[in-house]
Amino acid sequence: MSYQITLLPGDGIGPEVIAAAETVLRALPVDMDFTRAEIGFGAYERLGTPLPDSTLDAIRRADAALFGAVTTPPNIPGYFSPVVRMRQSLDLYANLRPNRSLPHPSSRPGIDLLLVRENTEGLYSGIERVEDDGNRAITERVITRRGSERIVRKAFDLARQTGRKTVHVVHKANVLRQTCGLFRRVALEVAADYPDIELREMLVDTCAMELIRAPEQFQVIVTTNLFGDILSDEACMLVGGLGVAASGNIGADAAVFEPVHGSAPSLVGTGKANPTATFFAAAMMLEHLGETESAARLRNAVETCIAAGETTPDLGGTLTTSEMTERVIRNL
Repeated sequence: MSYQITLLPGDGIGPEVIAAAETVLRALPVDMDFTRAEIGFGAYERLGTPLPDSTLDAIRRADAALFGAVTTPPNIPGYFSPVVRMRQSLDLYANLRPNRSLPHPSSRPGIDLLLVRENTEGLYSGIERVEDDGNRAITERVITRRGSERIVRKAFDLARQTGRKTVHVVHKANVLRQTCGLFRRVALEVAADYPDIELREMLVDTCAMELIRAPEQFQVIVTTNLFGDILSDEACMLVGGLGVAASGNIGADAAVFEPVHGSAPSLVGTGKANPTATFFAAAMMLEHLGETESAARLRNAVETCIAAGETTPDLGGTLTTSEMTERVIRNL
């Protein structure tokens, strides 16, 4: 079977890490046809929009997409976050952030956590206004029954599929009684359909503390958009940081996988861009496509490099982006 893959290089080091991932993917025994599409600040400068309709169409037509990074500067007329807009336009409602211990001194042992974040509503709904002559700014937090039910069900389904036995539902319903209250009520209703999996509740501030104190207790965390954004970045620092953090944006009809790091403009052209997170994102993409054996081979190849110290400088190694890519291919 041949898979259609849309590559979204974007800005900064995005093109470099996407090129590295494409090279590695071509070394696997999986038939993939790659196309590229525009996204980010460079697209805005060339086309007047950071997310052209043609890019959304290319993602819809593809079996999956692999995304690099974008620059999102503030206060530019007509500019918006292409990542948030992409998630909402394609209804990529589930953001999956796995955090697993790696063979590296910066990684704590015993962690195998999947954070499932609602990806299309909450405080990122985009409903904002300014009042009182600019002295009062308001953002509306939107939580719906539909959005809550499908993300919680996704978390419980993934727990069951991966053999995990607990799901932590993280909220702030003691203060945000209506919005988090709805999210919590729906989570309790959904959990009743999964008697084999234990639901555990936790307030978001307690969860932030417990991730530092005892992260090994968590198997799956499901939460709302902003809370998930913050907690997932915190969690990745326990297993190596943003340089190794990957995520998947999953909807009913499209899927986009990406490294979590930014565009890192200071690293462009230096050869120091770390492709690890993009390799892990590519492995997530392969797993999503059902190519589980190749996904495991890619993860193992990258972890073998990390264990041997064959990494870019941010992880303590001396390799360039292309040299690490070559070592990963050798380990395949």
